[in-house]
Amino acid sequence: MTDLLARLLRDRPYLLADGATGTNYFSMGLQTGDAPELWNVEHPERVADLHERFIAAGADIILTNSFGGTRHRLKLHGSEKRVGELNEAAARIARAVADAAGGEVVVAGDMGPTGELFKPLGVLDFDSGRAAFAEQAEALARGGADVIWIETLSSREEVEAAVAGAATTGLPVVCTASFDTNGHTMMGLSPGDLAGLCTGLAPPPIAYGANCGVGAAETVTCMLALRDAAAPDAALVIKANCGIPEYINSAIHYSGTPELMADYARLARDLGARIIGGCCGTTPEHLAAMKAALEAHEPGEKPELEVVIQRLGTVSAGARAHREGGDGVAVAPAARKSRRRRARRG
Repeated sequence: MTDLLARLLRDRPYLLADGATGTNYFSMGLQTGDAPELWNVEHPERVADLHERFIAAGADIILTNSFGGTRHRLKLHGSEKRVGELNEAAARIARAVADAAGGEVVVAGDMGPTGELFKPLGVLDFDSGRAAFAEQAEALARGGADVIWIETLSSREEVEAAVAGAATTGLPVVCTASFDTNGHTMMGLSPGDLAGLCTGLAPPPIAYGANCGVGAAETVTCMLALRDAAAPDAALVIKANCGIPEYINSAIHYSGTPELMADYARLARDLGARIIGGCCGTTPEHLAAMKAALEAHEPGEKPELEVVIQRLGTVSAGARAHREGGDGVAVAPAARKSRRRRARRG
């Protein structure tokens, strides 16, 4: 078992996590509908190149190219029997790059959602979900991951199954959810719900928080609510999208500039986040701006909602309600089911 992440969290005031995987791969040749995980064996040099560029930009933590690496996601590409091969390769690539960098870089074995609904809304039960996550996590551990990093989850049942599956490795676990539906996850979890859930898990994640979502302003606002609900000594994670996605010339572009992401990083630090990174749309250039901003920043008071809106943009009514004493508007189960299919990480 590696204690690198725990030691770095003890020794440093904050850590910088990397940026997007998928949106950067699109600029490197990945085609819409392709599985990024296949690049671990088909184009390992491209996977390594992105890791190298993020480390050069200042990343202390790099996530493996394995977001869609459960048997359920790989089944969409006829590769459900290659879970071990593809995830182990993902971790080995990241491990080699991290070791060659010469510093202390955490290799986080990335696990995203299965894409399936858990009972009672769907057919996946806890034991099946845990087994799928354990299969992936164990391959990531064999490849050299320091920590299992679970992200972009939305339901209580999947968080519980993913953390239980990850725990079979004996590695530390990080867990983040995506608050992308009016201040809640698609399946109705609020930031406070996630804080209570993660605190009560056995073993509890070493760090938890929010990733992806619908823009930096929304994610920071939800993290303010999560900060209020979490234990004072909790290590909180934020990995927001780089602005808002826009369709331009039949392609998705993210509106966030390096300047906006630098300001997002400052606000994230002010609210008490210990691990700060970027999700969809975040390039090594954005990350370098975040690194410079954090190095020069003296943390201030926890930002008020209007400060977040003024500096980063508008937020939903549900996210606003978290800061104004309410809990926002939850999404009905039928609406959640219709929207369950998420895009790949970054």
